[in-house]
Amino acid sequence: MVRNALKSCALGAVLVLLALQVAHAGEGGKDSGDAASKAVRDLKLQGGGSQRVLYARPASVRGTVVMLPGGRGDVGIEEDGDLQHGKNFVVRTRKMWLDHGYAVVIPDAIDGANMRGQRSSPEYAEVVAELVRFAQHEAPGRVFLLGTSQGSIAAMNGAAHLSTKDIAGVVLTESVTRSSKSKETVFDASPGNVRAPVLIVANRASHCRVAPADDAPRIADALKNAAEAKVVYVEGGETRSQDCGSQSPHGYWGIEADVVGKITAWLDAHG
Repeated sequence: MVRNALKSCALGAVLVLLALQVAHAGEGGKDSGDAASKAVRDLKLQGGGSQRVLYARPASVRGTVVMLPGGRGDVGIEEDGDLQHGKNFVVRTRKMWLDHGYAVVIPDAIDGANMRGQRSSPEYAEVVAELVRFAQHEAPGRVFLLGTSQGSIAAMNGAAHLSTKDIAGVVLTESVTRSSKSKETVFDASPGNVRAPVLIVANRASHCRVAPADDAPRIADALKNAAEAKVVYVEGGETRSQDCGSQSPHGYWGIEADVVGKITAWLDAHG
């Protein structure tokens, strides 16, 4: 089902506005974030299926970051913009990016399905390209891809199929480089085809076995044609979940401001 939906997207997609609402405080454990305003939109796929997108922007936009979550990719975006699953690094920090002047595009899983094993496919690269086109349409400024953990596979794959005219850069955080349940890594996403500059962020304090910090130089070496492949190490974070969970050093739990600050400094330099 997921593969068919991805193939449908490769044939072409139409962005349909479902809801545009002012954010309200979340209830019942939901995460509504602190953005001044946000929009919920659906990427409607030809032949059936859809992917919900949460979009938020500051008053003055320096650029846009397309956020690609890790894990299953299931964020649980509701029509009012609340999130059922808001702990992933690229999701829970969205207000920080807005404060730095960057709009954010956060996609949900296609039809709520498990995206593991799908992110390195050509069909999913087209999904990422459609997200970039959406970002370009919504706000001025340059567009960046940012993926975390399993989402780094999607970011690498999208960048491998996009030109430097489409994206200003790519940020890979806690990238999956070792065999996991998804049966895919960033090395399966054609890193040699990436032309845009790349920032690789790795936490030395992380104990996630499928995304070791020591593999960061391997990723940089694989980016043979990228305009830049810079490695930045961070260290720290609290452990409130399993080693590869969002509430751990792998998910930058407790050091979000430091990590976002380092990344936005790099974005500013390339925007």
